[in-house]
Amino acid sequence: MGNSTSVQSVDRAIAILEILARDGATRVTDVAQELDVHKSTASRLLAALEHGGLVEQSGDRGRYRLGFGVVRLAGAATAQLDLSRESRPVCLRLAEAVGETVNIAVARAGDTVNISQVRGPAAISGHNWVGQRTPSHATSSGKVLLAFGALRLPAELERYTAHTITSPAELGLEQIREQGWATTVEELEVGLNAVAAPIRGADGSVVAAVSASGPSYRLTRDRLPDVGALLAEAAREISQRIGHYG
Repeated sequence: MGNSTSVQSVDRAIAILEILARDGATRVTDVAQELDVHKSTASRLLAALEHGGLVEQSGDRGRYRLGFGVVRLAGAATAQLDLSRESRPVCLRLAEAVGETVNIAVARAGDTVNISQVRGPAAISGHNWVGQRTPSHATSSGKVLLAFGALRLPAELERYTAHTITSPAELGLEQIREQGWATTVEELEVGLNAVAAPIRGADGSVVAAVSASGPSYRLTRDRLPDVGALLAEAAREISQRIGHYG
């Protein structure tokens, strides 16, 4: 019963946002009438949305309009779409040059999340990482986001393989900042190696990472520095495409 009520409240909150998007500043009574609910219910929902910054009271007393929080969320979504779109041609070339799968990852709720992927030309090119959350300390993209401050190091570093680094001091974050790329050698999965480099936004901050990953017998330790240099160059190009000209 509780779940049903929660879902109903979410549905009504979404409906309120759609009403305000359509009509602009709207009175509580008008919202209640359109939703076919009591005025107190509409007021409670509007108050919750106001607390989250999604609606705000307009200059007209008793009227509500969309809040700046909606703009912030829309901007974040647009930025992610821009990043995926603008990075794709670079990632296609990079996957061909390196011969491995290339991913774009961002920081989300303390983890690394892959938002786009271009598979490499090899028959064995790994699985689809898009939408998956991966631990920051055990992935090359995550290490980049940690090193440049887009993510915070978790209190406890979980072990995934015998090669997973579980000591913060041994992650080499300062070295990553100096050389401009990070690696993982069988730290998340046995037999999987990866390299990543930072992507910067218009303000110069690191907003994402571009990585190349592949089986350890093909993406060997010896290849990692050369691949790292290619990734760093690709990351600079992607950064420029999304507005960074530092």
